[in-house]
Amino acid sequence: MIKLDVRSLGFSIDHTAILDDVSLTIEQGTFVGLVGPNGCGKSTLLKNIYRVYKPDGGEILLNEEPVRSIDNKRFAREMSVMVQENNVEFDLTVLDMVMLGRYAHKKLLVDSSKKDREIAVHYISEVGMAGYEERSFLSLSGGEKQRVLLARALAQEAEFIVLDEPTNHLDIKYQFQIMTILKKQNITVFASVHDLNIASLYCDKIIVMKKGRIVSIGTPEQVLTRECLHDLYGIDTDISISPATGRVQITFLPPDDV
Repeated sequence: MIKLDVRSLGFSIDHTAILDDVSLTIEQGTFVGLVGPNGCGKSTLLKNIYRVYKPDGGEILLNEEPVRSIDNKRFAREMSVMVQENNVEFDLTVLDMVMLGRYAHKKLLVDSSKKDREIAVHYISEVGMAGYEERSFLSLSGGEKQRVLLARALAQEAEFIVLDEPTNHLDIKYQFQIMTILKKQNITVFASVHDLNIASLYCDKIIVMKKGRIVSIGTPEQVLTRECLHDLYGIDTDISISPATGRVQITFLPPDDV
């Protein structure tokens, strides 16, 4: 299992601070959600973690090793990533797209094995896309593409997975399906989540961001409070415990002038 430490991370664009002294720890085997209003720095934090961006200061460690010192192939074996941007300009079949997730396990100039194919087909089925193996990836809907990209990330078989709003573009059924699939994997999950009720239902711990800083870390019960949510989103809520799930359930209340 992989443990992630982010220590005093800073990052800016055009001299404007986007992340300010961000510190957090993702323990091995946990499912951690990252929440906060649009523009608070969630995606920027994740991009620093999976090395698209280089921080201005601070450090990011996987099992006490700086992520920047890990070679690309080993990094891919230890951390898989699913992002919001699906700007794929070349076409592949669904199966070939998911097979790309096996890159880190292949030797140079060696073709994919029967095992690689079986793993890819397994995860295609896991995300509800069985029967689509030979379909063109570019012909799929946004939600279908999202599920295929999750299958690719899972086929990587890394012990740590980072996801930027994995349920984006998905119908309600598939939002729950995807989160359930992630929950049952024996891996560490760090995901930015837009829907707070879904975050409450699936996350062991929630990290709350506002204006590039971490403002709260704890269990859903500890951080998803009326006060915290009003501070983040400027709206009143009713907080209860669902009798069906035993988890925090949030009802957003319309302003008085509606």
